[in-house]
Amino acid sequence: MLAVLLVAVDATVLGLATPFLSEDLRPSGTQLLWIGDIYSFVIAGLLVSMGSLGDRIGRKKLLLSGSVAFGGISVLNAYATSPEMMIVARALLGVAGATLMPATLALIRNIFHDPRERSLAVGIWGAMASAGAAVGPIVGGFLLEHFWWGSVFLINLPVMAVLVLVGVKLLPESRNPRPGPWDVPSVLLSLIGVIGVVYAVKEAAAHGFGGGVAATALTGIAALTWFVRRQLSLPVPLLDMRLFQHRGFRGAVLADLLTILGLSGLVFFLSQYLQLVQGRDPLEAGLAEIPAAVGAVATGLVAGRAARRFSVRAVVSGGLAAVGLALAAVTLFGEHTGYPALGTVLLVVGVGAGFSFTVTADVILGSVPKEEAGAAAAVSETAYELGAALGIALLGTVVTGVYRGFTTPRGIPAGAAASAHESLGGAVEAAHGLGRQGDALLAAAQESFMSGLRVAAGGGALILLLTAGAAWVLLRGQRLAESPPQEGTEGAESAESAENAAGGGARADAAGASAVDRRR
Repeated sequence: MLAVLLVAVDATVLGLATPFLSEDLRPSGTQLLWIGDIYSFVIAGLLVSMGSLGDRIGRKKLLLSGSVAFGGISVLNAYATSPEMMIVARALLGVAGATLMPATLALIRNIFHDPRERSLAVGIWGAMASAGAAVGPIVGGFLLEHFWWGSVFLINLPVMAVLVLVGVKLLPESRNPRPGPWDVPSVLLSLIGVIGVVYAVKEAAAHGFGGGVAATALTGIAALTWFVRRQLSLPVPLLDMRLFQHRGFRGAVLADLLTILGLSGLVFFLSQYLQLVQGRDPLEAGLAEIPAAVGAVATGLVAGRAARRFSVRAVVSGGLAAVGLALAAVTLFGEHTGYPALGTVLLVVGVGAGFSFTVTADVILGSVPKEEAGAAAAVSETAYELGAALGIALLGTVVTGVYRGFTTPRGIPAGAAASAHESLGGAVEAAHGLGRQGDALLAAAQESFMSGLRVAAGGGALILLLTAGAAWVLLRGQRLAESPPQEGTEGAESAESAENAAGGGARADAAGASAVDRRR
């Protein structure tokens, strides 16, 4: 859980520190987007490789070594002196971060053989991520009011230290007893493919579909195609592509990817809205985001029970629909929207996401043998990170594009106007010292930012509602496994049998079932 906290805190404090980082490092609008999404680009490209590596060398070993690297690179982030250095530091943090989340889920899969216990453990795992999302802005807000922006990255160090010192003693080691070699060409193909495709999407959204973008997209698609063909031909693949024959596995992964895609644009710009539009200080902005975490923690702990009482697809689709409707409400927000409305929307987002993400993680883990837990968990996390990268690239670019279209009030110096059009943080900085003209410039920039945010929220709402419908179809007949009637060793063995028997409707597919039998 400490590793989950480490990643969750890091993800949330960046958004809170963005206005301060913008004033100090003065990144362009494009550089600011890169600072926000390069971490997701790199981590998405490496998650499958790192999950498979954990299956081979040991999940505990990978988790602890990755935690040490994560803490050290956080220091590099804290002391970045230029936008370019910050982008590189975030990329390196993505390399270290790719080792953490798959290892945590894989350890849970191998520690808890009883399906009901595992559902609760996954719920606690998700609750810790949500708690970190709540604690991060509060601690980060306090630090930003008393120290420089880089201090928000240094809070990773004490968490990392406790994780390593205690984890060495308490964490059990687990690995695939017949792992096969770690295929380096597959690692390179997955990295090139994911980064190539995501980069092409980002550049096409920002600057149009030119020759360079087309070449990058084709390179990425070719690499991913080669990756899939190579996995199907290897006796022990880096990622068993036959997992996707399981309809429940496929539906859960798709739901995760599209949900985060719809949410990420709003999440990335929410702190800017609270601070630069509504004028809240960093600590107040952090406290304002707590309802989302409270809703996610509360529902994550009971999501497994709800899915067994009703159905997997009802809980997942209902959660996604709730998030979609909450995002639709954001399209009605303005500069002076009161906190009761904002807090209610965030609470609904947290409740819906808590139900959806917890159950989909449980479905994904229950769909595979425990020996392949790392690779399966990595697929889940890849969908999450890829969705975040695409969401920031697409919806973030929408916000930036709409924002830059505002008309500069008369009498504004050319330099100040150029800075204001780069980002909202630049507009706040440019407005200082311009008197009434500065007020007019800031008002025009804030209204344009809100227009972009409404468009992004509307797009996110549409994506979430469509995903809810897709989940209702793809998760039809999916069930979470039940606890076995026996105890002890035999109970653990029958737990494995029960979960494989009840893993979902598509498990009955002959190809999928025979593939699992052959691996065993």
